[in-house]
Amino acid sequence: MTMSPFAPILVSLAAAVLILASGRRANLREAWTLAAAAAKFLLVLALLPPALAGRPAEAVLFELSPGVRFALRADALGVSFALLSSGLWILTSVYSIGYMRGLKEHKQTRYFASFAVCLSSAVGIALSANLLTFIVFYEILTIATYPLVIHKEAPAAVRAGRKYLAYTLTAGVVLIAAAAIVWRAAGSLEFTAGGIGGLAGAGAGTIKALFVLFLAGVGVKASVMPLHGWLPTAMIAPTPVSALLHAVAVVKAGVFGALRVVGFVFGPRLMADHGLNMVLAVFAGATIVLASLLAFKQDNLKRRLAYSTVGHLSYIVLGAALLAPTAYAGAVLHMAFHATMKITLFFCAGAIYVRLHRENISQLDGVGRIMPWTMGAFALGAVGLAGLPPLDGFISKWYLGLGAAEAGRTAAILLLVGSGLLNAGYFFPILQRAFFRPAKEKVEGKGDASPLLVVPLAATAALSLILGLWPDLGARFMTLAKTAAAAVFGGGP
Repeated sequence: MTMSPFAPILVSLAAAVLILASGRRANLREAWTLAAAAAKFLLVLALLPPALAGRPAEAVLFELSPGVRFALRADALGVSFALLSSGLWILTSVYSIGYMRGLKEHKQTRYFASFAVCLSSAVGIALSANLLTFIVFYEILTIATYPLVIHKEAPAAVRAGRKYLAYTLTAGVVLIAAAAIVWRAAGSLEFTAGGIGGLAGAGAGTIKALFVLFLAGVGVKASVMPLHGWLPTAMIAPTPVSALLHAVAVVKAGVFGALRVVGFVFGPRLMADHGLNMVLAVFAGATIVLASLLAFKQDNLKRRLAYSTVGHLSYIVLGAALLAPTAYAGAVLHMAFHATMKITLFFCAGAIYVRLHRENISQLDGVGRIMPWTMGAFALGAVGLAGLPPLDGFISKWYLGLGAAEAGRTAAILLLVGSGLLNAGYFFPILQRAFFRPAKEKVEGKGDASPLLVVPLAATAALSLILGLWPDLGARFMTLAKTAAAAVFGGGP
């Protein structure tokens, strides 16, 4: 019997209730968090074999009206995102316990409950069968993340929360409008590999207007410039929340939405016929370059990582825009592989803050000798994001480059190479400071932060290396990416 795709969504919703009920008993509250994370991953993993076999698990909860269903479908693309978010939630939960306890943070019960709802909605987004279901979970994710963004409750945090809501709630309204136009034009909201069939009959003006709406709707969470402004501001949140924003759920929901829109709403043919892919490619390319240049200016470590994320998200958008099977597969791979590297870097930033209370790059001289495990993991993540082997970032960038060649886009190849150099330019000086400069300040004690912080960051760094050597090991991200591309393009990369 095939596992219902509702099961992994419900398990973390149930955990949120149990976490709230256990607020006065910290150990029990965190036990619920860890148990739900492990159960969620196993339930998603059970959806992998049918997705690879071309028989994705499906479920319909209810039907609003004829043809408008609240339904889930665990296809290859969705399972890839669901495995990514649920798998990294386990390590993020362990890390969160160490971080929140290490800093004696307030309102930890609210924090862990909100985290559980965020991960439930992220998997709901991944497994949505149509635009209606997608938008519902997309909005739940927006609301559930807000308490995490304002967690510190300082005036700056509240302002960041308002900015976050202004961007993301507006994007949600735009997506609702786009879905209404799709229903009117095509008579269907169902995600269909290769594009929703009836949409091609709409007029050119309608299709272009619809594309603008979708670009704005998913572009906010995907942080496509100039819709990225909320993300660096939201770095005021605790570091595990930054990891959630950048690697596990929020921004990945945006680029996942872009992959859905290109491959399962418009489809490659309609995108090419109206030149929509070129518009998307220009926005993505500009974002990659500008975000990288802005990263150089940031002394705050988390803000530099934030601008790096903005650039790397647009690698995924660019892969979709190239309209080539291999590029699309590379985009799906980069969605997963970027997460393992970026979550490592944010984990490292948080460990440095907990251990040394340093937030700026200019304060990191000699930190590599004080915290060798942490900065060793940081080095692996930085090398991977620069696109160097043997890290998994090399694999996904290689496929993006092959896809650019397949599409005959030499400019995209040059962009990928140049952005790799820019990545090295803003990451490697951090490593030079950490390992090759003497410490400016004397530090009491020796060694890294708590094992609750160091073990997760070492694990994600090791995962980046393992997936760089064996990209199809375990969760089968390589096969899932190729399967998703084959569905969209009717062949295979």
